[in-house]
Amino acid sequence: MYELDALLREYDRARGYTDELWKDLTPDEVIWRPREDFSAIGWHLGHQAHVAHFMIRNLTAAEPSPDPALDALMDSALPEQFRGALPTVRRLTAFRETVAERVHARIGDIAAGRVGAPTQMAIVATHLLTALINHEYQHDQWIGEVRAEHLGHALPTDPDSGHVRRIDGYLVLHPYA
Repeated sequence: MYELDALLREYDRARGYTDELWKDLTPDEVIWRPREDFSAIGWHLGHQAHVAHFMIRNLTAAEPSPDPALDALMDSALPEQFRGALPTVRRLTAFRETVAERVHARIGDIAAGRVGAPTQMAIVATHLLTALINHEYQHDQWIGEVRAEHLGHALPTDPDSGHVRRIDGYLVLHPYA
């Protein structure tokens, strides 16, 4: 099992890889959908952050959403045709950054023992971060496919980590690697 600080570094590495997949795209490319029933890259970006905050707030500490108006839009339970228009790239970026700050703050509190039941919460946080990292990479696969196959942009190299490998074509943080 990993230490929480090592997992936070892997979380940052996964987010950095996501940024390599989209930060050089135009706003039109970020909101473009390859087909009517496909989600845009921008939706996946918001969804990654939405899930991270949802998991942190529901499994470790109740706190309000950093952007409540995005909650329903970024929830995969809502079918694509009912989600509405995507926010601006600036708003998506701010949402992603705020969520990452909240993940770091909460996991930092858990790692430092500044929570009730610190040992139990450390176990929860370990599995939670592993799931968040793998969820980030799961959506990176789709973002990368659209980037390369539909938009014609080269893909970045895979993250440089001894703990991340490709399984079934997806990047995965393997908890026992």
